[in-house]
Amino acid sequence: MIKILSIISLYICLISESLLFSQEVEYPAWEIGVMELHHISTGRGDAAFYIFPDGTTLLVDAGDTSETHPRTMTNRNVPLLPNRSKTAPEWIVDYITQFFPKNKPLQLDYALMTHYHDDHFGEIDSTRVLFNKGNYALTGITEVGHLLPIKTLLDRGSDFPLNLKNSLVQESLSKNDTYKMISTLKNYWNFIEYHSQHNGLKHEILEVGSKNQISLKNEAKKYSNFSVQNIAVNGKIWTGEKQEYFNLFKEGEYPGENSLSTCIKITYGKFDYFTGGDISGVNEFGESDFDRVESHIAPVVGPVDVATLNHHGNRDSQNSYYVRTIRPRVWIGQTWSSDHPGNNVLRRLLSKKLYPRKRDLFSTAMLQANKDVIGELMDKYKSLSGHIVVRVYANGDKYDVYVLNENSEKREVKAKYGPYESR
Repeated sequence: MIKILSIISLYICLISESLLFSQEVEYPAWEIGVMELHHISTGRGDAAFYIFPDGTTLLVDAGDTSETHPRTMTNRNVPLLPNRSKTAPEWIVDYITQFFPKNKPLQLDYALMTHYHDDHFGEIDSTRVLFNKGNYALTGITEVGHLLPIKTLLDRGSDFPLNLKNSLVQESLSKNDTYKMISTLKNYWNFIEYHSQHNGLKHEILEVGSKNQISLKNEAKKYSNFSVQNIAVNGKIWTGEKQEYFNLFKEGEYPGENSLSTCIKITYGKFDYFTGGDISGVNEFGESDFDRVESHIAPVVGPVDVATLNHHGNRDSQNSYYVRTIRPRVWIGQTWSSDHPGNNVLRRLLSKKLYPRKRDLFSTAMLQANKDVIGELMDKYKSLSGHIVVRVYANGDKYDVYVLNENSEKREVKAKYGPYESR
């Protein structure tokens, strides 16, 4: 009898939630003291828009995979969302405009590119529109920055572990590069040069160990319990003390872009959040690798409330040691491919042997191929698609997770989860 009553109670709750969010509920406007972490689903790569407690803004990545690649338009990839009336960067700007703090200048105080892959900063191809005055084409972050002023643009730089502006290095990296990283980088540098000269753009390399490079622009003293801690970049790993770090890679040693990703931890009172681009932690045999970036940063990051999946949850990420160490209450997968997430990655994320506390999983998009192959583990997700917004309340004591409709230009609320108690 008790079991039957429980099932009836659960059924009533599900119906109530369904009725609540079928009424096109709008997401609440940002308020002073609230921090919002928006993970935008465009189907073309990563893009996350953050509003800090005083209204300072940060964009992390602006993915824009090229439609000239056959796989982009197949069932292996998520379609362009919400529709094809705009480019992915235009949709990013449209999203930011909708949720931007009212009565504040429409601009990005900061933008951070984690690394130089198409699904994070764009890709040059024959379809891109050229801005002749600046000698740059519109793709990824260059299109976002063309439409929306950026005050400070941060990235991993260009001189370590390889000098990417060296012609011989460029020639070597371009030989087997079907995704045109070097030509896209040159385009990116043209964008930086033009906007630095004409629009006051500041360009900086992320400083490992810094806790004030990304800071509050409006009321820093009022929110002294807020910080952005730079954890890693270019395989330079913060030790946890002052601004000291150690190098995982040597000069001239190029491990590929993913391992060079920028990694940051955001703290607001009791609340902690980590995002690490495409770093990995699993070797070619599927085993935890203690020489990879995930393993080295895990002790420095420590337990957090919310974390994004490294490398979109691809098979080389989220090793057992890393999962056990940071053990978030909420995992967010910024996914757009049938590779995201890997089946074994998902098993580690869900494993109560790695850490016993509850955890909720959210994905910005999930393809039918993933559902067919992974099967019943998909039932463990709270949401398989949508813009995922973490709304953190005053002093970071509590937070909610909202899922917004990725197929609608209005971005209505599909579901709300919480409140969660911060650690």
